[in-house]
Amino acid sequence: MDILNSITIRHVKKYYGSGSSQVKALDGVDLSVAQGEFVAIVGASGSGKTTLLNMMGGLDAPTEGEVIVDGVNLGGLREEQRAVFRRKKVGFIFQNYNLVPTLTVEENILFPLDLDGSAPDFKFLEEMTELLGLRDKLQVYPGALSGGQQQRAAIARALMAKPAIILADEPTGNLDSQNGQNVAGLLKMTAQLTHRTLVLVTHNLELAQLADRVVQMKDGRIVSQ
Repeated sequence: MDILNSITIRHVKKYYGSGSSQVKALDGVDLSVAQGEFVAIVGASGSGKTTLLNMMGGLDAPTEGEVIVDGVNLGGLREEQRAVFRRKKVGFIFQNYNLVPTLTVEENILFPLDLDGSAPDFKFLEEMTELLGLRDKLQVYPGALSGGQQQRAAIARALMAKPAIILADEPTGNLDSQNGQNVAGLLKMTAQLTHRTLVLVTHNLELAQLADRVVQMKDGRIVSQ
């Protein structure tokens, strides 16, 4: 039943172009992610894993099929409605951190709430930054942080609005092996402690083993889970 799933993907296809040059980025994908589950999506470059993540986050719309996230069918929303949905329900974490260099760490973390006109939960901010080892870094700028610290700040920003779902696209891709393991472990722990559903796209099979379930993609299809 959808009510028990944070994410339900039904027969989703995403095609680009037509005729002989048509690219089938997603070619009939079915996937359910339970509330509170940690799922890793793995596959070679071009397998469709990032496209699938973008569907879950409402960043893209399918050519065919349904995407239901936190009980909302994204296909029934206009673009401006999808933007509001993303801000309120989805926390994104990207490989390149995407921190604003002219804002302090604290200002970066609170930035999504500022955009939405929402009041920050400063107790939650304190608890989360303590957990992520950022309490003494709140007033510094991203340029003064290591790569691992910047990614932890990006995790804090994604969690600050208390989204139902966290979507992470290669979040350790710019980090060395040890920092990557540390960040992935912290991401898993914070998701568990805040009872969030977590979907992680990675090419690193070692990191994928931290997940409750590993979904493997190839040529726009799920080949195992």
